[in-house]
Amino acid sequence: MSAPRISAPGVAVLIIGFALLASPSRLLAQRSGGGGGHGMPTGGGGAGLGSGVSEKDDLKNFHQAMAVQATDEQRAAFAKLAQYTQDAGDRLKALRGLLQKVPASSPLSDRATTLDLAIEQARASNKNFLASFSSKQKSGLKDIAKKLEKADSDLDKQVKTLDQIVQTSKSDGEPIASSAASLAKELATFQDEQLALGREMGILLPTDGQELTFNLPKVTNSINVAGQSVSIPASGIVSRQSAGTPAGTPTGTPNENGRNLFSLKLTADLSDVQHNITAILRSKLTRSPRCGERLEIQQATLTPMVPASLVVARVHFERWVCPPGQESPMEVAGGDGTIEVKLTPSVEQKAGLGLISEIARVDAERFLRDMLRSGNLGDTLREQIAASVLSAMQKGTDLKATLPPAAQSSATLQKAQFQDAGAGQLSLVLEGQLQFSEEQTQQFATQLKPAP
Repeated sequence: MSAPRISAPGVAVLIIGFALLASPSRLLAQRSGGGGGHGMPTGGGGAGLGSGVSEKDDLKNFHQAMAVQATDEQRAAFAKLAQYTQDAGDRLKALRGLLQKVPASSPLSDRATTLDLAIEQARASNKNFLASFSSKQKSGLKDIAKKLEKADSDLDKQVKTLDQIVQTSKSDGEPIASSAASLAKELATFQDEQLALGREMGILLPTDGQELTFNLPKVTNSINVAGQSVSIPASGIVSRQSAGTPAGTPTGTPNENGRNLFSLKLTADLSDVQHNITAILRSKLTRSPRCGERLEIQQATLTPMVPASLVVARVHFERWVCPPGQESPMEVAGGDGTIEVKLTPSVEQKAGLGLISEIARVDAERFLRDMLRSGNLGDTLREQIAASVLSAMQKGTDLKATLPPAAQSSATLQKAQFQDAGAGQLSLVLEGQLQFSEEQTQQFATQLKPAP
């Protein structure tokens, strides 16, 4: 018997332009601060526009913000630029490490030459990138581009200073080490201004080799059980990943299809479901017809059995018949028993999130044992128990409630499992992937703040 399933929520394609027009100030909040491009919001809840600004001005600012967004070719060029700058930083780090181990010697000159070439490649790529700007990008990015050009000039001066010291300092390595430290500061400033420009153009790259990570705000959903609310809190993490990119490409750049890949990890706290599992199953499974099979859930538990979970339900069963000609029904069989059902989460591309259920153990006497082990009663209980728990899982991990709008139609579930959150508390962990266009990435970034 196949397990009950739900489909991954979200089928409509997000229209980014409409979403931004609906709330353009959220995008503009990323651009506050005099063109600095560091994405810091200004002040309180107004998010970027002062009071008294008309809708006409609001729309104008939106179009100005979109005009500076990078083209596909510029995103690819920026990825290479970021890699060249990172390579230069790695070579400078190696040179400084060598200075700490050995006195200044002839190999340092070779290392300095290699470093010069790496920095020159980064600077040349930077100049080419700036030269690719459209007239609107030149106007809209003028201030931040000037900062980057100044950082480039300062970097060039410090490179020449280091070269001169390396050539004149034959035995004393201290001046070289001091100059290399100054160069490291200038290179870091150069890289920071590059990344600030990239963010202003809608290009999000992690720094220092780290993944770009966003915390999903905690959302608490609830189900109603016999008039009582059962809470299911959920939270998650979205991390930019480099899956599908060529070797040597900076982490978090678009894959070969031009889509940005993010990994999704969503955790739902099912501890309140555990505490109320008896009431949940009673509301779904208890039946008491006048004639026929009556069933009562006397007690139930839900515990982790990682990566599955185990429901243990103690049931009371009765069979009643209504003989012809008699007004009152008559009980012909009855008994108590315990059934254990193992529930294992599963994810399939089309079916989405589901539960595979199997009877793990039965403890009962006489006829009831056979009915629970291999009869219709056991199969019915197994399916209804799975459906009841799955319903809570659906509510707690509803992507429309836990993800921002830009991500709701882009999520693909890949893995699901139960976990022990400690002290026997049950949680459900979903893992998946988000694929964004650059426009969706920008919208997603305005709806969430990067994790600290």
